[in-house]
Amino acid sequence: MACSDTARLRILNLIMNNGEMCISDLERILDFTQAKTSRHLIYLKNSGILSSRKHNQWAFYQIKDEVADILKQMLEFLRRDPVLQHDQQIFQTLYTNRELAINKLRISPLRTPLAK
Repeated sequence: MACSDTARLRILNLIMNNGEMCISDLERILDFTQAKTSRHLIYLKNSGILSSRKHNQWAFYQIKDEVADILKQMLEFLRRDPVLQHDQQIFQTLYTNRELAINKLRISPLRTPLAK
């Protein structure tokens, strides 16, 4: 049931291909509302497919190790799906442009010494 919804398959495909992902990044890539994204992520988490962690204001989701192999096999059959390929292209563009939250965490702000 958890993998029977197109939106959830899109989410799982992105997380499987790119590793841990932030909810806000998924919203942006998939053009989903916050409510829709959260609803699907909670469903996947309650189904035992995803786990999550919080860092500051961001929630990050990842595939649980115990389901990774079977999920990878399932998504392999769908790898040529044009919607899933388009999602991945959007991810790559946003990642390259450093517009994703995960990049914001990796880039530390420039600090200039205070003049005395």
